[in-house]
Amino acid sequence: MSKPNYVYVTYIETTPEALWQALTDGDFTERYWFGHRITSDWKQGAPYRFTNNGNPTVEGEIITFDPTRRLAYSWYNRKPEGAGEGTSRVTFDLEPRGKVVKLTVTHDELGEDGKTLRDISGGWPMVLSNLKSLLETGHTIGIVPPTYPTKDAA
Repeated sequence: MSKPNYVYVTYIETTPEALWQALTDGDFTERYWFGHRITSDWKQGAPYRFTNNGNPTVEGEIITFDPTRRLAYSWYNRKPEGAGEGTSRVTFDLEPRGKVVKLTVTHDELGEDGKTLRDISGGWPMVLSNLKSLLETGHTIGIVPPTYPTKDAA
C-alpha cells in the first residue's frame, strides 16, 4: 500500500523571488505562519527548524534547494501531539505564469495512521491563504490561528 500524500495548488500575484523569500525568511514566515519562525543556513543537507514562542515545532533537513524554483525538506513534528508520527516530506514548486506564480505544495511520505494527513489538511490551507494574502495585499487574513503553549507554560 502506498503512503498518502497531500497536494495544494494556488496562484499568487507576486514574483518567484518574493515568494521564495517568503518561504525561507524567518521574519516573513512569522507573519503568515501564525508565529512560526523558520531558521536554516539553506544548503542541501542542512538542518532547519520552525519555532513558535521559542518552542521547536517542526524540524528536518533541506532535501532540495533550487532558489525560486523548488524547495523540499523533511518534516518531523516536534509538538507533543505529534509524537510517534515519523518523518514526512514537504516540497514547494514555484512556476512563473505571467504576473502570477503557481505554487504547488506537496506533503508526502506521510504515515499510514492518517494523523498527520488530517492535521495538515486543515493547516496548509490556512498557512497558504495567509501567505497569498500577505504577498498580494500586505496583510494576512483574519483566520483564527491554532493555539500553541508558550515556553513558560510547557
